[in-house]
Amino acid sequence: MINPDFLVSFLLASFLIAVAPGPSNAFLMAQTFANGRTAGMQSAFGFALGGVVHTFFAVVGLTAILKASEVAYSAVQYAGAAYLCYLGIMMLKSTFIKEPIEQSDKPHMTTKKSKNVMFQAMMTEVLNPKVALFFIAFIPQFVDPALSSATFQLAFFGLLYPLFAFPIDCAYIYFGDKIARFFRDNPNSQTWIDRITGIVFIALAINLLL
Repeated sequence: MINPDFLVSFLLASFLIAVAPGPSNAFLMAQTFANGRTAGMQSAFGFALGGVVHTFFAVVGLTAILKASEVAYSAVQYAGAAYLCYLGIMMLKSTFIKEPIEQSDKPHMTTKKSKNVMFQAMMTEVLNPKVALFFIAFIPQFVDPALSSATFQLAFFGLLYPLFAFPIDCAYIYFGDKIARFFRDNPNSQTWIDRITGIVFIALAINLLL
């Protein structure tokens, strides 16, 4: 059983959080610009899966450990920053490696780079301790102790957030792809899009440490 008033408040707050530009939106747009709409959708699915993982952590209490232990928090923080930095460096490196391109190839068909995008997005979400603390600090505010078990309510709201945020992410991807198509008309633009994407990933790594 869920308190209807709490549910409405949760959906409103979740909408504002999901719409507001942030690191996840930057990741989505970067992947969409670099690899097309499919990669953007894979990123959105990856973030949703990451939300499911964080919900599990919050329900079993693992997220509380991050909140209580500065060492654990720092370890996850540095691991997440290192992973993002690695993705950025690999993206930049790929722009300086010339590969033969057939005449029939389309600039946005970069399946080699996009095949692991979902996993990358999920790991980026899972290794972000700020997201972990969001789940343990934000979601419990909508738990009504007078109703069903707190565990059920935590799981319900935790799983509802990624489901609710997913269509908003899709809107970002749709409009991002429209903009990216304009740049893809110039074959040389793909290299610069990839370089900008690499820089965005490195910037996200730095932001994670702040």
